Amino acid sequence: MAEKTLRVTQVKSSIGYKKDQLATLKNLGLGKIGRSHELVDNECVRGMIFKVKHLVEVEEI
Repeated sequence: MAEKTLRVTQVKSSIGYKKDQLATLKNLGLGKIGRSHELVDNECVRGMIFKVKHLVEVEEI
């Protein structure tokens, strides 16, 4: 059975946000507006996405 995948895209600048949110973006493989990264859908990734949900856009693949 194939695992679900999420495509996370940064849609808003991270300037002015807390260091922990910047670190979360980096751990998601993001850092610049428009950059996308495909990640396995699990609880850990969902938690990181929830922490920066105002900066990213998520779609299921």
